[in-house]
Amino acid sequence: MKVYFIGAGPGDPELMTIKGAKIIAKADIIIYAGSLVNKEVLANKKKEAVVYNSASMTLEEVIDVIERGIREGKIVARVHTGDPSIYGAIREQIDILEKKGIQYEVIPGVSSFVAAAAAIKKEFTLPGVSQTVILTRMEGRTPVPEREKIESLASHRASMCIFLSVHMIDKLVKRLTAHYPKNTPIAVVQRASWKDEKIVVGTLEDIEVKVKEAGITKTAQILVGDFLGDNYELSKLYDKNFSHGYRKANKNG
Repeated sequence: MKVYFIGAGPGDPELMTIKGAKIIAKADIIIYAGSLVNKEVLANKKKEAVVYNSASMTLEEVIDVIERGIREGKIVARVHTGDPSIYGAIREQIDILEKKGIQYEVIPGVSSFVAAAAAIKKEFTLPGVSQTVILTRMEGRTPVPEREKIESLASHRASMCIFLSVHMIDKLVKRLTAHYPKNTPIAVVQRASWKDEKIVVGTLEDIEVKVKEAGITKTAQILVGDFLGDNYELSKLYDKNFSHGYRKANKNG
């Protein structure tokens, strides 16, 4: 038997991978991040499955449940929000499991940053605008390395996705404007893909007021950059005058 770390997706249960859903359906023990994961993703679980909400558990308690389950020959599903590789705190669990000789598998999921882009119908990598996406967060109770401060990352003027920071929107805007012009577009998407999804769009000049008026204080993705605007170049991929391995250019124009 093994432990399955599963990305539950951003919220909509239909955005969970088929593979992840199949594991949950046959799991004997499910440990899920109840403060963030939509409980609807557990709808197809077995009636006899034992469910734990890790929001109130310590790392030691989580490992204890996993170890006991594996020892009893049970399938254990450790369900995280979004994709477990992004702010999922799975490495500390995995390292302990390896020391204990417990097998595991990681099943990826749809992250909130791509769900937020889908909600506002935008593309992060627009030709001539940005070909780089930065995923980051502001420091809070969890610090960030000095070289990864918001001001440093903002100097690239790339497409930015900022997690876990909407409650500090005033400080964030001030630091972003060290490099981004005040008229740079910005979007805040709360609970992307959930039924109560909320979207606020604006510029760095007015987003703070809009977010506070909307009452958004947590579980929101912040997207910043010119990719949110309307000026960009057409992709070479579908350009009739551009050749690639699957298509010859139209020499006649």
